[in-house]
Amino acid sequence: MSAGDTQERMRVVIAGGGVAGLETALALKDLADDSTSRTLLDPDEDFVMRPQTVREPFSYPKAERWPLAPIARDAGAELIVDELEWVDAAKRIAHTRGGRHLEYDALVIAMGARATPRFKHSITVDPSTMDETLHGLIQDVEGGYVDQVVFLAPGRMAWPMPLYELALMTAGRAYDMDVKVAITIATPEDSPLAVFGSAASDAVAELLDRAGIEVISSAYAEVPHSGEVIINPGDRHVKADRVVALPELYGPGVRGLPLSEHGFFRVDKFQRVLDADGVYAAGDSTEFAIKHGGVSSQMADVAAEQIAADAGAKITPQPFQPVVHGMLLTDGKPLYLTARITGGHGFSSEVSDTPTWSPPTKIASRYLTPYLDEHNPTATEAS
Repeated sequence: MSAGDTQERMRVVIAGGGVAGLETALALKDLADDSTSRTLLDPDEDFVMRPQTVREPFSYPKAERWPLAPIARDAGAELIVDELEWVDAAKRIAHTRGGRHLEYDALVIAMGARATPRFKHSITVDPSTMDETLHGLIQDVEGGYVDQVVFLAPGRMAWPMPLYELALMTAGRAYDMDVKVAITIATPEDSPLAVFGSAASDAVAELLDRAGIEVISSAYAEVPHSGEVIINPGDRHVKADRVVALPELYGPGVRGLPLSEHGFFRVDKFQRVLDADGVYAAGDSTEFAIKHGGVSSQMADVAAEQIAADAGAKITPQPFQPVVHGMLLTDGKPLYLTARITGGHGFSSEVSDTPTWSPPTKIASRYLTPYLDEHNPTATEAS
C-alpha cells in the first residue's frame, strides 16, 4: 500500500482481538475493504473460543484456539500485539501500553470486560483457567468427597449461562459415578436464564429439576467464611463443601474516554460512544447488560456498517437490534435458546432441543463463525 493510498483510506483502529474485534475487522473487509485501513490491537497472540471452556474440567478436549495473525491477515488488518492504554480523543490518537501512538479516524473499543472475584471464600469461574480451577472439584465429586455444592451469581452478574452449564454437568457426572451431591444455584435472576423469556426459562427450570438441582431465584448471596452461604432476602444459611461463583464484571475503563458506571461505555444505537467523536464500542465493554459473544458480534456488525458508510460505502447502517442465540451445554444433548429483544423492554423467545440457527455454534455471528468454520472444518461445537 502506498503512502497516498493510506492517506485516502479511513484509518480504523480496533482495540481487542476477541469476538467483537475480529467480527469488526472481517465486516470491514467485506463492506469497506478499499476505503479503510485496519489495525487490530490485542495483547494476546491467540483467539480462544471461551464458551467451550466450561467442558474442560469434565475431560472434554480443550477449547478451540486460533492464532490471531492469520485471521488479521485474511481480514486485511495489521496485527499489533499490544494493549490500548489511553486515548487522546481531541487529537484522535490511541496510546498503547507498549508506547505506540496510533492515529485513527475511527476507534473501535472491543476489549471486553474485566472479571473480578466477588466472593472471597469461593472458586471464581475463569474461562482462561477453567480446567485448572475446577478439575479438583470434579475429581472430589467423582470420589464422593463432596456432599453439597453451591453455584452463585453475584448481584451485578456476568453472563449466567456458564453457571447453569457447570451445575448441570456436575450433576450429570455425579449421577454417572453413582454418588449423591446436593447442588444449589443462587441467582439474582427472577427465574433461570430469564433473559430468554418465560418459555425458555421454564424449559431450563424443568431441566434443572430433573437433574435434582435446586434454584433459589431473586437471591443475593454472601459467603462470610468457608463452607457457608447466606442468601437474602430471608437470611437463609446454606452449608456448602464447595462454592463456585461467577465474577463481577467491570468495564475496561480506558483513560481519556467518557465512561458510565463501573468503567463501561455508553453508546447510541449505532454503537458510537457518547461524547467521543469517532469512537465506537462493541461487546462486553459496553454497558449493555447481556454479555454474550453472539450479541457482541451483532454490535460489531452495527459499528462496522456505520464506519463503512462514513468511509463512503453505499450501505444504510442498521441500528442494534439484538437477537440472543444461546446453546446451553448439559451432561447430554444441548438445549438451544433464542430471545429477540425489542427496544430493551420486551422480547419473544423460543426453545428447542435441536439447532434453530446454522451453524449451531456457541457464538453465532455473521462473519466470524463462517470464517472459523471454513478454516477449521473438523471442529464440532457440541462434541
